[in-house]
Amino acid sequence: MDINAYIESGILELYVAGSLSEKENEEVYALMQEHPEILQEVLEIEAAIIKLTASTSQRSNGHILQNVMKALGFEDNDIKVVSLVKPKYNWITYTGWAASIFLAAGLLWTVNQNKQLQSDIQIAETQQSLLETQIENSKNSLTEANTFITVLLDDNISRIPLVGQGTFADTYAKVYWDKTTERIFLDAQGLPEPPEGMVYQVWSLKLSPLTPTSLGTIDDFTTDTNKIFEIENSNESEAFGITLEPAGGSATPTMEQLYTLGVVS
Repeated sequence: MDINAYIESGILELYVAGSLSEKENEEVYALMQEHPEILQEVLEIEAAIIKLTASTSQRSNGHILQNVMKALGFEDNDIKVVSLVKPKYNWITYTGWAASIFLAAGLLWTVNQNKQLQSDIQIAETQQSLLETQIENSKNSLTEANTFITVLLDDNISRIPLVGQGTFADTYAKVYWDKTTERIFLDAQGLPEPPEGMVYQVWSLKLSPLTPTSLGTIDDFTTDTNKIFEIENSNESEAFGITLEPAGGSATPTMEQLYTLGVVS
């Protein structure tokens, strides 16, 4: 059995998506037990989808609210109490002082209430802004997840595994190439975080003669939790490669920093 051909056939993506018949599921499961390469491929596909869908889950903003309250000074509610010495004045003077104290206390209470109200409004506005941002991010992540799942299920999508090279043999990636829309989806979760001042650059390659064409740099690799990137590709690619380059990218690939390479079958 040609394990690589079986993996690249797309049946494992269908298995993960639950689109196979019961008999087909049993066959895939049996092959997973027999061939560790197939099991590893299934685990990697599941991990990619889980990372995409996990970003749509609710997150607690309690710590953000605490930071906002701290910035507004809510932790400092101590009230200094001033002891009153028994006055030496007559009752009319005492009454006047008492009225003044009650008036001052009333004004202080009003000021505090206004401050509390303004702070509550600011907190409510902050929470609303955070919620709107969270909803927008969830929508974007869900759209991205649905798009990627659609790609996995499309029989017309070419799947090109990118294998680690040289001293980077433990790295890996995978390209899903949609020739109809002239785009690729790069699953780069098998790459380590790039050093500061460096970026990964993706290359489309013609093999004879060897002609590299840059598909751009992955500038948001560190901040992207899913590590799945959509990239335009209108080239007649015969292979894909990923190199580590200085920030801004390079005109030609630095072969000493070639992390992964995969040939289109």
